[in-house]
Amino acid sequence: MQFSETSIGGVVKISATPQQDHRGFFIRTFCAAEFATAGLTAPTVQMALSHNAVRGTLRGLHVIPVETGEAKLVRCVRGAIFDVAVDLRRSSPTFRHWTGLELSADNMHALYLPKGVAHGFVTLSDNADVFYQFSEAHRPGVEIGVAWDDPEIAVDWPITPIVMSDRDRSLPRLSEIGILS
Repeated sequence: MQFSETSIGGVVKISATPQQDHRGFFIRTFCAAEFATAGLTAPTVQMALSHNAVRGTLRGLHVIPVETGEAKLVRCVRGAIFDVAVDLRRSSPTFRHWTGLELSADNMHALYLPKGVAHGFVTLSDNADVFYQFSEAHRPGVEIGVAWDDPEIAVDWPITPIVMSDRDRSLPRLSEIGILS
């Protein structure tokens, strides 16, 4: 696995080279020892899969406050998404900055997000499946979110979302969230 820093400290692009032969390919998607060597928290406590039927589906921007947060490893295993990380760690030099990259079944990249970094994506294809690994178990009611179109963050989404949950549609702007501003 190759670990590449992004413009936000602690947010890391992870690439791997598949071993290919006549049967197809094999790729290692996680190795606790390599993550530890790279200084990353192992995201192995819980895993989840989200299926997104329609191109233009948005999920996010979600975060658990850094005090009780979770690290995430995100990978698109079918289709393609534009994945976004927003730094909401008040002590970080990149506080309120974002980075994004395409994750797809074709490029096999993953994105690692440390505690305190919000996450969201928009699907670039129909039938996009996104696989998550988490460093902490889900705790209902702890997660907060920020509006996907907050002008203070100004994410440059490659397409305009057309499908989202009522919750994501009504998330507050960063300036409305007292604990982060």
